[in-house]
Amino acid sequence: MPIAIGVGLGLFALIVFSGLHILTEYERGVVFRLGRLTPYRGPGVIFVFPIIERIVRIDLRTITLEIPAQDVITHDNVSVKVSAVVYFRVVDPSRAVVEVENYLFATLQLAQTTLRSVGGQTELDELLSQREKLNSRIQEIVDAQTEPWGIKVTLVELKNIDLPQDMQRAIAAQAEAERERRAKIIAAEGEYQAAQKLSDAAEIMARSPITIQLRYLQTLKEIAAEHNSTTLFPIPIDILEGFMEVRRRAMAPAPSGQPADGAPSKVQA
Repeated sequence: MPIAIGVGLGLFALIVFSGLHILTEYERGVVFRLGRLTPYRGPGVIFVFPIIERIVRIDLRTITLEIPAQDVITHDNVSVKVSAVVYFRVVDPSRAVVEVENYLFATLQLAQTTLRSVGGQTELDELLSQREKLNSRIQEIVDAQTEPWGIKVTLVELKNIDLPQDMQRAIAAQAEAERERRAKIIAAEGEYQAAQKLSDAAEIMARSPITIQLRYLQTLKEIAAEHNSTTLFPIPIDILEGFMEVRRRAMAPAPSGQPADGAPSKVQA
């Protein structure tokens, strides 16, 4: 009799210890009792009746899921390979176990198909330049689909976009042409602004003739500072206007009936 009692106590202790489970802070235990779902338990020490109950551990930490490179044909018929990363976590352990067979595999497949679908509706320029917009669209779609599974998608990031070699060369040529266009526009704007400043300076000098003389002296000073063997003296055009006027008068033909300048007049008999 004492042996039977000892065996019974041993079996009872074995059952008790086999039913004890320790769940860490980031884990929850979804327990099924005779096949029926019960409220999830944890964290800490929980007891699960052997044979009668079954426990499924669920990790509540954020999971990083890498989406392998997908062949995507954009809206403008360009074939590219796009990879991404999805960050999500389980917010309802019970639904993550009951509503879907394998929430990791299901989320991965959903993210892949959504990436191909969104990429097919987007043009190449938008795919390259508006990544934030595409990340938000993919996140909204995947999050809406996984919400009944008790999963919250927190972030989606496009990881890499691989272009064909011929398309890379075409984009490089386009970028180079764009840079040349901007350089020419900037140079033209500089010439235009310089011409405006010169025009304003000419108007100011025209209102004050003494500025011409000051500019003349400043130019002589700059030439002398170079220590050249030959010195040029700029002569304003205004100084030569008097000489040009005298020359024009001397070369002009005299009117009929009047002697030219310096020619003797004839005396009629």
